[in-house]
Amino acid sequence: MSRTLRISTRNATFQQWQALLTNRTKRHRAGEFLVQGVRPITLAVEHGWPIHAVLFDDTRRPSQWSRDVLDRTSGVARFALAEDLMRELGGKDDESPELLAVVGMPADELSRIPTGPDMLTLVFDRPTTPANVGALVRSADAFGASGLVITGHAADPYDPKAVRASTGSLFALPVVQVSSHREVVDEVVALRRGGLPVEILGSDEGGDVDLADHDLTGPKVIAIGNETRGLSGAWRAACDHILRIPMAGAASSLNAAAAGSVVLYEAARQRRPRAA
Repeated sequence: MSRTLRISTRNATFQQWQALLTNRTKRHRAGEFLVQGVRPITLAVEHGWPIHAVLFDDTRRPSQWSRDVLDRTSGVARFALAEDLMRELGGKDDESPELLAVVGMPADELSRIPTGPDMLTLVFDRPTTPANVGALVRSADAFGASGLVITGHAADPYDPKAVRASTGSLFALPVVQVSSHREVVDEVVALRRGGLPVEILGSDEGGDVDLADHDLTGPKVIAIGNETRGLSGAWRAACDHILRIPMAGAASSLNAAAAGSVVLYEAARQRRPRAA
C-alpha cells in the first residue's frame, strides 16, 4: 500500500496539478494530465494507462467505486486533499469530486493506431475546440474506428474539456497528435508500398461524391476539416475523393464533430456483416 500524503494548502504540489488543468505547455512538459469523473477514471484504470497519482477528498466516506479504484491502484502515490482544494481541481463549483487521477500521456506515434485490411483511421485537421475533439473521440470509439489522428496546430486532446467530452473514450481509442498532414500521408504511402490499398478520403460540403454512394469498406483514412475553414489545401490535394454529406434546410454545413460522426456512422453501417 502507498503512503498517503495530506495536502491542506495551495502548496507547490497543488499548483502543479492546477497547471495540468490550465496550461497545455506544462501538461506536455510533465507528460501527464489530470482526469476528472467516474467513467474517465474507471476507463483509464481498466485500459492500463499509467496512473501517476490518485487524489481524494479526505472529508468524505469513500464509495464502493472509490474503494475499488484505490484497491486497483495500490502502488500509486496517494494524496488526501481538503474539500475546497478538491473542488478547485474537480471542475465543478458546487461539488467536490471523490477522486481525481493524474495520468501519464502515451507517445504521439502513428504506430499506436492499428493498420490492416479493416483499418478506419479518422483525422481531425487543426481543430480549435477541445470539446469537439472529445466529442469526435467518443464517436470514433462508438463506431469502431481504429484511431484518431489530430494534425497541425490544434486543440489538445488532454485538455480537461476534451477529456470530459470524450466520456472516457480517450482511454479506449488510440489518439495521436502530429505536426502536419505529411506524416499521415507518408504513413499511407508506406502502407501502400507494403501492399495495403489504403484510400485517403476527405469530408466537405463541396465534395465530389455523396457519402452513401462511396465504398467505405476496406482500409481508409478519412479527414475532417477545421471547424471554420474546413480541410486545408494540403489535405484536399492528398485525398483520393472528397465526400459530401447531403443536407436539407437552411444549414450550409455541419459542426465538424457532427460531420465526423455522420461519416463514421456510414462507414460502420457499410462494414456491418450482412445477414445471409
